[in-house]
Amino acid sequence: MLLALHSVVLHFAFTVLLLGFTFPVCEGRILGGRLSSRATLPAPISVLPSQEWEGNDGPWSTFTLQIGTPPQNVKVLVSTASTQTWAVATEGCGAGDITDCPKLRGGQYNYTASSTWAPNLANVSNNIYELGLESGLGLVGNGRYGFDDITLGFQGSGGPTLKNQTVAGIAAKEFFMGIFGLTARPSNFTNYDNPIPSYMENLRNQSMIPSLSWGYTAGNQYRLNDVLGSLTLGGYDSSRFTPNNLTFDFPVNDDADLTVRLEAITTSSSISLLPSSINTVLDSTVSHVWLPTTACTLFENAFGLTWNETAQLYFVSETQHTLLQAQNPSVTFTLRRPDTVASAAERVNITLPYGAFDLTASWPLVENKTRYFPLKRANDSSQYILGRAFFQEAYVIADYERKNFSVSQCKWDSSPQNIVTIFPPSNSTDNPKSETTGLPVGAIAGIAAGGGALLIVIAVVLYFCWWRPRQRKRKTAELAANEVSIQNQQQQDFIKPELDANQVSQKPGIQIHETEGSKVFTPVEIGSNPDIVYEMPAREEVASEMTGASQRGDEIGDDRYLYGGRGARRGDRTPGSATASRQSTISSGWGSPRSMHSELARGRGRGSFNVASPGTDTLSSVSSGWGSTNRTGGSDNVSPASPGQVRREQRGSGLRYQ
Repeated sequence: MLLALHSVVLHFAFTVLLLGFTFPVCEGRILGGRLSSRATLPAPISVLPSQEWEGNDGPWSTFTLQIGTPPQNVKVLVSTASTQTWAVATEGCGAGDITDCPKLRGGQYNYTASSTWAPNLANVSNNIYELGLESGLGLVGNGRYGFDDITLGFQGSGGPTLKNQTVAGIAAKEFFMGIFGLTARPSNFTNYDNPIPSYMENLRNQSMIPSLSWGYTAGNQYRLNDVLGSLTLGGYDSSRFTPNNLTFDFPVNDDADLTVRLEAITTSSSISLLPSSINTVLDSTVSHVWLPTTACTLFENAFGLTWNETAQLYFVSETQHTLLQAQNPSVTFTLRRPDTVASAAERVNITLPYGAFDLTASWPLVENKTRYFPLKRANDSSQYILGRAFFQEAYVIADYERKNFSVSQCKWDSSPQNIVTIFPPSNSTDNPKSETTGLPVGAIAGIAAGGGALLIVIAVVLYFCWWRPRQRKRKTAELAANEVSIQNQQQQDFIKPELDANQVSQKPGIQIHETEGSKVFTPVEIGSNPDIVYEMPAREEVASEMTGASQRGDEIGDDRYLYGGRGARRGDRTPGSATASRQSTISSGWGSPRSMHSELARGRGRGSFNVASPGTDTLSSVSSGWGSTNRTGGSDNVSPASPGQVRREQRGSGLRYQ
C-alpha cells in the first residue's frame, strides 16, 4: 500500500516538473478557462517616455521618435484620436519667434535632410494638405505630407523601426507639439479604395505587436515627485491602475472610438458641476476638458475661475491658487456606457485632485507664464471632450480587434512595471474583462514550477528517509529468517552440547569450514569416540550462511539502478518579424487624406470642405507657416482635409468612404 502510494507521488511530481518546464516555453496564459499559447506571438512594446516635461499648456510628459535617415530626434505627445505621426517642421519656427522656439516645440524635423523622405504626391502637384484633426474645435492648420522611416524611442532604446510611414511636417502653432497617433485606422489621400495603414496597423501587420491594442496614461507632476507617462502597444501595464468590471464598446457608426456617457461631475464637497448627463469623447490630443457652458459656469463658481476672452482660457490668480492648494478639492467624473441605463456596478469613477487642473500656459498662448484651469466652453455636443488633463488620473486600454476599451483610475504606489499581453481574438476565447484581470504568465509559470519543485523535494525526502531504510530492513529481515532456517536444520542434524552458545558441535565426519570466504580449514578426522567435542573459535561463523554476502551483492547491484536519471532540457524560441511596405496611390484630382475615423456624427468638420487648388491664392504658402486654409465655395474638388478624421459611405456611386 505504502509502496504504491510512493510510486504515485513520484509519478505526479515528475509530471508537474515537466509542466513547470513547459510553461516558460509556451508562455501560455489562462483566459476564460482556456490555456492560450503565445509561442508565436510577439511581446508588447513598452514605449519609453523622453524624461522631459514640455508643451505650452502643461507641461506634459512627452515621447521621443526618430524620423528619417540619419535619424532626427523629435519629442511628441500621444493622440488617442489621430491615425498619423506629426512632427514640427523647420518652417514651424520663423524669424519673428523666440530664440528657443525649436526646443520648446520638441525639436524640428527637416525632411530635406532625410535620404528616405518621399513626398506624398497623391494629388500630383502638391503634398500640402489640411490637417483636419480637431477642426471641429476651431484648431486648423496645414501639413506637408510624405513618407519616411520612424523609430519609437530614442537612439539605442531598442524601439521598433518601420519604413515608409506616413508623416506630416507641421508649422501652425495651433498644434504646438508633434503627435503620435494611436488610432488603428488607415488614411486616404485620393479615394477610399487606396487606404494607407497607420503606424499601429503596420506594427501589427509586420508581427511586431501581438494585437491592435494599447494602454496609455499621461502621467503628471503633482504625484510622487513626477510620474512619467506610460504607453504600451499590444498590451498594458497592470501596475499603473486599479481594474474595474466596466467595458465600453466602440460606436457602431465609427463616430468616435472612445465615446462614454458622462453621467455626473461632483466635487469632494458634493457640489454637482454637470446639470445633465452628456456623451463625450476621450481625446488626449487636446489638453482641456470641453463641457457645456452651463457646466463651465458651475466650475467658475466652485473654483473662483476667471474667463479671459483674449486668450480663451480660464486664468487662476496666485491668490486663488494658494487658496485652492490649501483646500485641495477634488473632482469626480462618473462614466457609464452611452445610451444605456446603468446600475451602480456599471459605472466607473475617475477622481482628479486640484493638482490635475493646476496647469501653466506659456508662449505663444500668453506672453508670460500664467496659471490656468484646463476647462473650455463647448458650443455644441460635438465638442464635448475629456482631454489630456483627464488622462493624468485615468488609464485607458483600447482593443481595436474586439472594438472595445476600458477606463480605470490610476493608482500611485511603488509597484514594479508589469506588462500584460492583449491577445488577438483568434488566439483565445476570453472576454475583454479577462485581459485586464488575469494572472501574468510569469506568475502562472512560477506557481507551477514552485509546486513541482516542492513535490520533488517531498518525494526525495520520502525516498531517503522512509522508502530506502524500509527496503534495507526488509532485506535484513529476510536474511535473518534464512539464517534461522539453516540453524534449525543444523539443530536437527547435530548434537548440541551444553556449552557456550557460540560453540558448534558436530558429528564425526569430514566437514569444510570457511571464514570470510578466503580461509579454508583442512579436514579433521574425529576419533571413534563420538563423545569427543571439538571447539572452534567463538566468532568464526560460516560467512555464506550468516552474512548472506553472495545474495546481498546481487541485491545491492540491483539497487544501483534506482539512482539513475536525467533532467529535462528546455527549448528556446525566437519571435519572427516582417518587413513594412508603403501604400500610396496617385490618382486624378486632389485626394483628401481621410481616415476611417469619422467626425461627421460628432460635429468635427461636419460635412465636406471645398478648398481652392493648391496653386491658387487662397492657400497659404509654406514660408508663412501653412496657416489656416481658407475655404471657398463653388469648387467640385474634395478638400485635402482631415487625414484621419472622415468616414462615410456613399451609396449608389460604387465608392466607399472609409
